Amino acid sequence: MKRFINSTVVFTFVLTVALSLTHVETAQAEEFFNIEDGSLARPVGYREWVYVGTPLTPNDMNDGKAAFPEFHNVYIDPVSWKHWKKTGEFRDGTILVKELVGVGSKAAVSGRGYFQGNFVGLEATIKSKKHFPKEPGNWAYYSFSTPDHKTLTTSAKAFPKEACNSCHLASAATDWVFTQYYPVLREGMGTGEIAAGGKNSNLD
Repeated sequence: MKRFINSTVVFTFVLTVALSLTHVETAQAEEFFNIEDGSLARPVGYREWVYVGTPLTPNDMNDGKAAFPEFHNVYIDPVSWKHWKKTGEFRDGTILVKELVGVGSKAAVSGRGYFQGNFVGLEATIKSKKHFPKEPGNWAYYSFSTPDHKTLTTSAKAFPKEACNSCHLASAATDWVFTQYYPVLREGMGTGEIAAGGKNSNLD
């Protein structure tokens, strides 16, 4: 009877470990995007992912010729966020979505400033060894914005690496990502549950 109980305990332990490992492998491999024949389907549901920030380089501050004059609302998929706050690294399979929003009003009850207007585009970047084995850092970049910025395409081809990767390589702080402009990513880098907010910060 004792031997049977011990065998049951051992079997249960082994099964638990196996299921845990399977869960980890599945989580690490989970993809929040669909690429077929080299085209990325437009991501959906990204506004329910983790929001990491909104940089803005307005025309007004760049002689009327800003390269990216829109607000850029950036989101990271939830599995990659968990991996980032645990390890401080972007996992293979990370996707960051950038929603472009035009500058709207420049005045509010709080004073003068830059306030978001209408949606004008959508972009994404993905890290994947499987899909981009020859791309620097295994990152590729996409845009679903039409030239008139009035509609979105349902799928997109990756930009040539010369179009984006060289700038990211030269100026991005962490693994081809401009983490220096996103305090959520900076504060959350490898900090575990502190990254969830409210426990500690650089203001403490």
